[in-house]
Amino acid sequence: MIGVLGLQGDYAAHCRMLEQAGATAKVVKKPELLADLDGLVIPGGESTTLIKLMDSSNFWESLQNFADAGKPILGTCAGMILLARQVDNPPQKSLGLIDIAVERNSYGRQVDSFEGPGTFHANGTDKDLYMIFIRAPRIVELGDGVERLATCRDDCVMARQDNVVVASFHPELTDDLTVHRYFLELIG
Repeated sequence: MIGVLGLQGDYAAHCRMLEQAGATAKVVKKPELLADLDGLVIPGGESTTLIKLMDSSNFWESLQNFADAGKPILGTCAGMILLARQVDNPPQKSLGLIDIAVERNSYGRQVDSFEGPGTFHANGTDKDLYMIFIRAPRIVELGDGVERLATCRDDCVMARQDNVVVASFHPELTDDLTVHRYFLELIG
């Protein structure tokens, strides 16, 4: 069972993609629902709003425990911001579960959102991957133990460290199951 954090953002689209990839997905709105999950997706949305909702629901400790148990987590867009070690523009609270520094809204405002081709670099092969960026954060620094998984416009836009995978873009808004299948492979 794969959970999708359902506090804000397009969590329903992630559920659809996971189910199309062969998994059973459920929306998670309370910390106690994490206990029965094999993996978790933290979707995009507005990171400052997600932080307030996580504060009011006491999600921080439960998410930390989930990660400490080695369970895989995928964070997209705002989800990546929440998982990063460091957040800039402006600085804000995060879980620090992956050794990256990110800059919020780094590609510009809503009108600067874009779609385009990128490359997925996992499992020893390169695959074309169409990507959608909406007020996207940029990975500005990768720690030593972080693997680059995808690039677009010469930027690393998807990365992995141990059980945590992050993406600047929105894979749930395309018809391509590559990112969700990769995440499910981590779960086994």
